[in-house]
Amino acid sequence: MKFFSLIFWLAWALLPTTITAQAAKPAESGQLDAVLKKMDAAAASFDTAQAEFESERYEKVIDEVDDVQKGTIYYRRAGKELEMKMDVKQAGSSATSLKPEPKYVLFGKGTIKLYQPKPDQVTVYDLGKNRSDFESYIVLGFGGSGQDLVKQFDVSYMGQETVQGVNAAKLQLVPKSERVRNSFKTILLWIDRDRGVSVQQQFFSPQNDYRLVKYSDIKLHQKISNDVFQLKTTGKTQTISPKG
Repeated sequence: MKFFSLIFWLAWALLPTTITAQAAKPAESGQLDAVLKKMDAAAASFDTAQAEFESERYEKVIDEVDDVQKGTIYYRRAGKELEMKMDVKQAGSSATSLKPEPKYVLFGKGTIKLYQPKPDQVTVYDLGKNRSDFESYIVLGFGGSGQDLVKQFDVSYMGQETVQGVNAAKLQLVPKSERVRNSFKTILLWIDRDRGVSVQQQFFSPQNDYRLVKYSDIKLHQKISNDVFQLKTTGKTQTISPKG
């Protein structure tokens, strides 16, 4: 699995000052400023988050969704250290074909660890100099500030929608970094206007494939057990570390 393919599989798992290349209408600019300030406030007090997620990948070449995953995602910040744990509980080629297929992804201290109970293997990716970039990806909508958003993206306000029963502001993000645009040409982000966190994200590749991620039952500022941020391996688990 290539490095950026892994990020795309994590799905949302972005990055590197203007707000948009096009002139925004005064009303839209005011709406955008309000959303960014709400994200700033949420980021300032962010410590933990937990949510249920469902993601689906659409491939343009076959014109269909070919990968659906459901599970739980956790975030924890202590000082400058950020941890993320994703428990994939079900997977399938469509929403109607889901079956138990557990996978576990753990990010922290500059590494990504992917544990697959079958074949009982942990794959460790050392992010090295890419660590800060990856952190920018995974805090997108969960702990990331509006200030950081406009440093990394050209951001446009696209209106208001009800998503997952939540009043959400829809933002369009275009990465300023050419390297990032090679993986994601644009991102849509739906931000809960009351809590300043993401309820839905959509990542588009240059080939017009996309990954859509929906979050529900979002819980903020609740204690998460240390055990959550551990991979429950066995005595026979093999560990590999791909290079490059």
